[in-house]
Amino acid sequence: MLLEGKLLEGKTALITGAARGIGRAIALQFAAQGCNIAFTDIEYKEQTAQTLAELQKTGVKCKAYASDAADYQAAHQLAEDVLREFGRIDILVNNAGINRDALLMRMSEEMWDEVLNVNLKSAFNNIHAVTPIMLRQRSGVIISLSSIVGLNGNPGQANYAASKAGIIALTKSIARELGSKGIRANAIAPGFILTRMTESLPEETVQKFLQSIPMHRGGSPEEVANVALFLASDLSSYISGQVIEVNGAMV
Repeated sequence: MLLEGKLLEGKTALITGAARGIGRAIALQFAAQGCNIAFTDIEYKEQTAQTLAELQKTGVKCKAYASDAADYQAAHQLAEDVLREFGRIDILVNNAGINRDALLMRMSEEMWDEVLNVNLKSAFNNIHAVTPIMLRQRSGVIISLSSIVGLNGNPGQANYAASKAGIIALTKSIARELGSKGIRANAIAPGFILTRMTESLPEETVQKFLQSIPMHRGGSPEEVANVALFLASDLSSYISGQVIEVNGAMV
């Protein structure tokens, strides 16, 4: 397939948790390819305004929303608001996520529930909200951020790993359910990506990660965003139900 012009010209993407990190990189990459952007953060903060200003420089239509992706009603209200403002939703990127790390015996019920709600339930909420819109359009792309630990597990991250493994199973299930309706669903499983979350890790932990990566470096949010762009565009028109790892051969 030969494509001309910008890869996402005239499309609209809804991206959760995109004020910073990987979500921000995806929003900027999509906007550079002509995509209108609706993005969320749980609160409208200085970082949200900065990201919005960067998106506005690209010339696409963009708007930031304060919305809790883990809240079922809020997710459905968000989809209604975005549809009213933009007229359609072509791409959903489930990026909202947190970590509350601890060894299992020290992990509280609250730590488990919070991570599962923000990382996994939020994806269900947003998929449930946008699916009727995409069904009416007879087209749509759903991209959800998983993780290398969702595939392999990691000590001290049982809650995070379980949530990200759930993303993979959810993705594969909806790809089967919605494929005949023109809707594709894929997941991205990043490895060690240099974000604010990884910056908070002890230096010893960082070095351990780097030693396990054959490319001897962490990835950038932009390198994950490039994969998201491919999956969102018609370049991947026959790819659905897949998990794309971005890990520098870490696994």
